Amino acid sequence: MRALAARMVYLGKAYLRQTAEGWSRVRMTVTTERAPSRPVRQRPAPEMAFFRTHVRAVQRLNPHLARITLAGEDLTGFVSDGPDQRIKIFLPREGQPDPVPLARPPADWYSIYRAMPLEVRPYIRTYTIRRHRPEVGEVDIDFVLHGDEGPGSRWAMRAKPGDPLLFFGPWADYEPTFGTDWQLIAGDETALPAIGAILESLPAGTRALVFVEVPDESARQWIETRGDVTLTWLYRDHAVPGAQPLLDAVRAATFPAGRPYVWLGGESSMVRSLRRHLVNERGVARHDLYFAGYWRRGRTEDDAYAEYDARTARRS
Repeated sequence: MRALAARMVYLGKAYLRQTAEGWSRVRMTVTTERAPSRPVRQRPAPEMAFFRTHVRAVQRLNPHLARITLAGEDLTGFVSDGPDQRIKIFLPREGQPDPVPLARPPADWYSIYRAMPLEVRPYIRTYTIRRHRPEVGEVDIDFVLHGDEGPGSRWAMRAKPGDPLLFFGPWADYEPTFGTDWQLIAGDETALPAIGAILESLPAGTRALVFVEVPDESARQWIETRGDVTLTWLYRDHAVPGAQPLLDAVRAATFPAGRPYVWLGGESSMVRSLRRHLVNERGVARHDLYFAGYWRRGRTEDDAYAEYDARTARRS
């Protein structure tokens, strides 16, 4: 292996439909956050469910990233959905010992959640599972650290073994189209957990160009892969996240011959600009490209939920 430096609820990156059996995922276009542009997946998706876990270990990977290992009996039933699989985690408000006041969310958990008083309603945030170890019932989640600015960073900086955490999922979207000759993978540090897992999953000899934008050189990671990967690290060095480094690097890159599969993740406006460049100037087919807006400058995931609820109220 090579080592490289009927009722639907919007959950940020996915829609869920409530049925008599519970909740199932629905493939739909999500404006501003994510727009899938390829055929429907061929592999079956695992059942999305709630998993009550606790912190088993905390590791500070670098000044910008903490890896939290979660464990718990529920994880014996966790089935991976793909290398870029994401989950919704429920985080406590200030002073809450348990991030979720419900003992076990029922089928109609979202309505109950939205009816909670704001001062006790937990935050919901989307994260990528960096690694799943089914043999020991553990998952790793990497948290980008930026002080107390957000509930995810705040929780991760204070997390200790034994702390409870509930999450919902998983769902994934990385699925190279049939006949792909090589892959282009690009994103910022919020996409790095998914990028690392994707590279580790590549079959031997798979050609891939990879561009990762991070705050500075200390944010580099050691990633093992069997693929034929060229990985370029791009340092912002105090520049605004989601600005030009990643876009400029991809624009300047010389692409291999053949049909690419593209996976993009990071700041929403940045990945949209990358997509436009690749489709309009590089001739990449839309169904060979996946892009995900992991975050939006100046906005939080709470804003996305509020916008969704407002749209739903207007339609009802």
